[in-house]
Amino acid sequence: MNVAPQRSEIAQKDARGTSQLGLRLYNERLVLSLIRRHGALSKAELAKLTGLSAQTVSVIVRELESTGLVKAGEPQRGRVGQPMVPFTLQPDGAYAVGMKVGRKSGELMLIDLAGVVRARQRQRYDFPNPMQLIKFAKAGMAKLLKDMPEDAVKRISGLGLATPFDMWNWGEELGAPPKILEAWRNFDLTAEVAKEFDFPVIPCNDATAACASELLFADQPRAPDFAYFYIGYFIGGGLVMNGSIVQGRSGNAAALGSIPVPSTKGGAEQLIRSASLYTLEAAIEAQGKDSDFMWNPDDDWASIGKPLDEWLAHAAKGIAHAVVAVAAITEVSEVVIDGAMPNAVRARLVEATSVALAALNQSGISTFTLSQGSIGFDARSRGAASLPLFANFIIDRDILFKGIA
Repeated sequence: MNVAPQRSEIAQKDARGTSQLGLRLYNERLVLSLIRRHGALSKAELAKLTGLSAQTVSVIVRELESTGLVKAGEPQRGRVGQPMVPFTLQPDGAYAVGMKVGRKSGELMLIDLAGVVRARQRQRYDFPNPMQLIKFAKAGMAKLLKDMPEDAVKRISGLGLATPFDMWNWGEELGAPPKILEAWRNFDLTAEVAKEFDFPVIPCNDATAACASELLFADQPRAPDFAYFYIGYFIGGGLVMNGSIVQGRSGNAAALGSIPVPSTKGGAEQLIRSASLYTLEAAIEAQGKDSDFMWNPDDDWASIGKPLDEWLAHAAKGIAHAVVAVAAITEVSEVVIDGAMPNAVRARLVEATSVALAALNQSGISTFTLSQGSIGFDARSRGAASLPLFANFIIDRDILFKGIA
């Protein structure tokens, strides 16, 4: 018996085409996107940003209020005219679930329309096993939904699935038994997960999902174009151009971990071998120490010592070369570095990368800002959960980056 709900009415609506219904749904999504972007907006501000008439905006906002997606705040009196009423997202207006498949753990995360994490379930493992992940998805979902009211369950818009691509190609780095790696080769995880639930399952590369999380939930607005490096067991990345995530024809665009960078042994190697956490894990274990604490978000890394210092220096040099290559091709105005690591370690990595960048020739490359990511350990799970919100409620277009002034 399926434990998940039917798709919400809003999620079932077809917003494609140029029909009157399609245009209305597009405008509703546009208003929701702008409110999300700015936090709170009045009808007058929405009319100015969208170019829609005041009457049209009023109709849209009234509809979004009636469906429970936005709520009115306290009237704010200005110098002249009627009080301004700001509208914000109604967090309980919609929910979404994210499922992250990592090299050391799997996670299910429930978030609301505002992106706040409501509940989560984790499972640790030595290697990701396909059938065990299906069992985890089913049991974990039941626990996530156990205490949710029925009307809230009906507002779940889908499940986003963040998983590494071509898992079977990384046997040496994963250290997984050949039988488990081979099991992944012809296993359609998306299809198998979808069999367990009634709402849609949206797959995405795990690093791209992390990038989506930074785009949607960063603690400060990002530039409309930025490159994103995420350091997990393997380093990966994402690319945002004109406010939209670039996924490519197969969903594998911005595979930043595959960029060749100088190797300490001479020649070149992929960035994935220079700046991934599996190399730090190996260095810790080579000293006869346990590395399990690395995969616990609540632990710090103060005890690592010299292996961490050496890893940071080597990783920063590799990332710096990759950053220059990406900036030369895309002309992004910002490069963001995030990862499954404590904030203090991330800050050290960004600083070391900045120093390494200063030593590289950047002639002919437009200037860009190097920034820290803001999501950290939760980026892939939260990004996966954002996928249904993108699909049903969000529009990523240049207009979202316009100011009000």
